[in-house]
Amino acid sequence: MEIRKSSLDDVKDIMILIHQAQSYFKKASIDQWQDGYPQIDDIIQDINQEKSYVIEDTKIVGTMYFAIEDEPTYHIIDGAWKTANQPYAVIHRIVVDEAYKGQNIAHQLLMYAMKVCQNHHIESIRIDTHKDNLSMQRFLQKHGFHQCGEITLLSGDLRIGFEKILE
Repeated sequence: MEIRKSSLDDVKDIMILIHQAQSYFKKASIDQWQDGYPQIDDIIQDINQEKSYVIEDTKIVGTMYFAIEDEPTYHIIDGAWKTANQPYAVIHRIVVDEAYKGQNIAHQLLMYAMKVCQNHHIESIRIDTHKDNLSMQRFLQKHGFHQCGEITLLSGDLRIGFEKILE
Protein backbone atom coordinates (compact mmCIF):
# COMPACT_ATOMS: atom_id res chain seq x y z
CA MET A 1 0.00 0.00 0.00
CA GLU A 2 1.13 3.51 -0.78
CA ILE A 3 0.40 6.71 1.13
CA ARG A 4 0.64 9.93 -0.85
CA LYS A 5 -0.70 13.46 -0.98
CA SER A 6 -4.11 13.61 -2.58
CA SER A 7 -4.66 15.17 -5.97
CA LEU A 8 -7.77 16.74 -7.43
CA ASP A 9 -8.23 13.50 -9.39
CA ASP A 10 -8.89 11.79 -6.03
CA VAL A 11 -11.82 13.99 -4.94
CA LYS A 12 -14.53 11.62 -6.19
CA ASP A 13 -12.99 8.61 -4.41
CA ILE A 14 -12.42 10.59 -1.20
CA MET A 15 -16.05 11.73 -1.22
CA ILE A 16 -17.19 8.11 -1.59
CA LEU A 17 -15.31 7.32 1.64
CA ILE A 18 -16.78 10.41 3.34
CA HIS A 19 -20.31 9.35 2.36
CA GLN A 20 -19.64 5.83 3.68
CA ALA A 21 -18.59 7.32 7.02
CA GLN A 22 -21.62 9.61 7.15
CA SER A 23 -23.88 6.64 6.52
CA TYR A 24 -22.10 4.58 9.20
CA PHE A 25 -22.46 7.40 11.73
CA LYS A 26 -26.17 7.75 10.92
CA LYS A 27 -26.81 4.00 11.35
CA ALA A 28 -24.85 4.01 14.63
CA SER A 29 -26.78 7.08 15.89
CA ILE A 30 -23.58 9.14 16.08
CA ASP A 31 -24.37 12.80 15.44
CA GLN A 32 -21.12 13.41 13.57
CA TRP A 33 -20.95 14.64 9.97
CA GLN A 34 -24.75 14.57 9.73
CA ASP A 35 -25.00 18.23 8.65
CA GLY A 36 -23.36 17.71 5.26
CA TYR A 37 -19.81 18.27 6.52
CA PRO A 38 -17.30 17.64 5.12
CA GLN A 39 -18.33 18.86 1.71
CA ILE A 40 -16.51 18.54 -1.58
CA ASP A 41 -15.21 22.12 -1.20
CA ASP A 42 -13.57 21.16 2.13
CA ILE A 43 -11.74 18.29 0.45
CA ILE A 44 -10.67 20.42 -2.53
CA GLN A 45 -9.33 23.06 -0.12
CA ASP A 46 -7.41 20.37 1.81
CA ILE A 47 -5.88 19.11 -1.45
CA ASN A 48 -4.99 22.60 -2.67
CA GLN A 49 -3.26 23.26 0.68
CA GLU A 50 -1.44 19.90 0.36
CA LYS A 51 -2.93 18.64 3.65
CA SER A 52 -4.99 15.75 2.26
CA TYR A 53 -3.53 12.26 2.03
CA VAL A 54 -4.76 8.96 0.66
CA ILE A 55 -3.69 5.38 1.08
CA GLU A 56 -4.24 3.12 -1.87
CA ASP A 57 -4.14 -0.55 -2.62
CA THR A 58 -5.61 -1.14 -6.07
CA LYS A 59 -7.88 1.79 -5.22
CA ILE A 60 -8.06 4.51 -2.56
CA VAL A 61 -8.96 2.77 0.70
CA GLY A 62 -8.40 5.55 3.22
CA THR A 63 -7.83 9.25 3.61
CA MET A 64 -6.90 11.84 6.22
CA TYR A 65 -6.24 15.52 6.70
CA PHE A 66 -2.79 15.89 8.23
CA ALA A 67 -0.81 19.04 8.87
CA ILE A 68 1.80 20.47 11.18
CA GLU A 69 -0.11 23.54 12.17
CA ASP A 70 -1.89 25.36 14.94
CA GLU A 71 -5.57 24.42 15.19
CA PRO A 72 -7.60 27.45 16.36
CA THR A 73 -10.40 25.32 17.84
CA TYR A 74 -7.79 23.72 20.13
CA HIS A 75 -6.86 27.03 21.79
CA ILE A 76 -9.57 26.60 24.43
CA ILE A 77 -10.04 23.19 26.02
CA ASP A 78 -12.09 22.16 29.01
CA GLY A 79 -9.15 20.19 30.38
CA ALA A 80 -5.49 20.46 29.45
CA TRP A 81 -3.34 19.40 26.51
CA LYS A 82 -0.29 17.28 27.32
CA THR A 83 1.97 19.88 25.68
CA ALA A 84 1.82 23.66 25.61
CA ASN A 85 3.58 26.40 23.66
CA GLN A 86 5.21 24.07 21.15
CA PRO A 87 4.36 23.07 17.58
CA TYR A 88 2.14 20.05 17.06
CA ALA A 89 0.46 18.22 14.21
CA VAL A 90 -3.23 17.67 13.69
CA ILE A 91 -5.17 14.88 12.05
CA HIS A 92 -8.75 15.38 10.92
CA ARG A 93 -11.17 13.45 8.73
CA ILE A 94 -9.43 10.09 8.92
CA VAL A 95 -11.67 7.65 7.03
CA VAL A 96 -11.25 4.04 5.92
CA ASP A 97 -13.23 2.21 3.25
CA GLU A 98 -15.78 -0.07 4.93
CA ALA A 99 -14.48 -3.05 2.95
CA TYR A 100 -11.00 -2.49 4.42
CA LYS A 101 -11.89 -1.90 8.08
CA GLY A 102 -9.92 -4.15 10.42
CA GLN A 103 -6.95 -4.24 8.03
CA ASN A 104 -4.82 -1.62 9.84
CA ILE A 105 -5.43 1.12 7.26
CA ALA A 106 -5.96 3.83 9.89
CA HIS A 107 -2.90 2.49 11.74
CA GLN A 108 -0.79 2.89 8.58
CA LEU A 109 -2.04 6.46 8.11
CA LEU A 110 -1.20 7.26 11.73
CA MET A 111 2.28 5.72 11.44
CA TYR A 112 2.90 7.81 8.33
CA ALA A 113 1.88 10.99 10.18
CA MET A 114 4.09 10.08 13.13
CA LYS A 115 7.09 9.54 10.85
CA VAL A 116 6.58 12.93 9.19
CA CYS A 117 6.32 14.54 12.63
CA GLN A 118 9.53 12.91 13.81
CA ASN A 119 11.33 14.03 10.63
CA HIS A 120 10.23 17.61 11.41
CA HIS A 121 10.99 17.37 15.15
CA ILE A 122 7.32 17.69 16.10
CA GLU A 123 6.69 16.06 19.46
CA SER A 124 2.92 15.59 19.51
CA ILE A 125 -0.19 14.95 17.44
CA ARG A 126 -3.66 16.19 18.37
CA ILE A 127 -6.99 14.89 17.10
CA ASP A 128 -10.60 15.20 18.17
CA THR A 129 -13.67 13.04 17.85
CA HIS A 130 -17.35 12.91 18.76
CA LYS A 131 -18.24 11.65 22.24
CA ASP A 132 -20.31 8.83 20.71
CA ASN A 133 -17.62 7.72 18.24
CA LEU A 134 -16.39 4.96 20.53
CA SER A 135 -14.55 3.04 17.81
CA MET A 136 -12.34 6.08 17.09
CA GLN A 137 -11.81 6.64 20.81
CA ARG A 138 -10.68 3.01 21.21
CA PHE A 139 -8.37 3.36 18.18
CA LEU A 140 -6.79 6.50 19.61
CA GLN A 141 -6.29 5.03 23.08
CA LYS A 142 -4.85 1.83 21.59
CA HIS A 143 -2.29 3.99 19.79
CA GLY A 144 -1.19 5.95 22.84
CA PHE A 145 -3.41 9.02 22.60
CA HIS A 146 -4.62 10.50 25.87
CA GLN A 147 -8.00 12.12 26.35
CA CYS A 148 -7.25 15.73 27.29
CA GLY A 149 -10.65 17.38 27.51
CA GLU A 150 -13.44 18.89 25.49
CA ILE A 151 -13.06 21.39 22.65
CA THR A 152 -15.67 23.38 20.76
CA LEU A 153 -15.70 23.41 16.96
CA LEU A 154 -16.48 26.57 14.99
CA SER A 155 -19.97 25.12 14.46
CA GLY A 156 -20.45 25.06 18.23
CA ASP A 157 -20.38 21.27 18.37
CA LEU A 158 -18.37 19.67 21.17
CA ARG A 159 -15.61 17.13 20.59
CA ILE A 160 -13.19 15.19 22.78
CA GLY A 161 -9.60 16.30 22.26
CA PHE A 162 -6.84 13.68 22.29
CA GLU A 163 -3.08 14.10 22.17
CA LYS A 164 -0.19 11.71 21.67
CA ILE A 165 3.36 12.52 22.71
CA LEU A 166 5.77 11.10 20.15
CA GLU A 167 8.87 9.25 21.30
